[in-house]
Amino acid sequence: MRPLEIIFEVTEAPEGGYDARALGHAIFTQGDDWDDLKEMARDAVLCHFEDDDAPRVITLFG
Repeated sequence: MRPLEIIFEVTEAPEGGYDARALGHAIFTQGDDWDDLKEMARDAVLCHFEDDDAPRVITLFG
């Protein structure tokens, strides 16, 4: 069953940039800035799920 949304908890990385960890899924990604993080989160979700099973909404909060 396809999840409707996947939520990432975002923290500032000690070395700069951002870390994001998906709640309830084994997905972790990083980005140099907010725009890079959004793109990396989208790519990580698409790698984790089959195309037909990927959630339609990705939310980043932190």
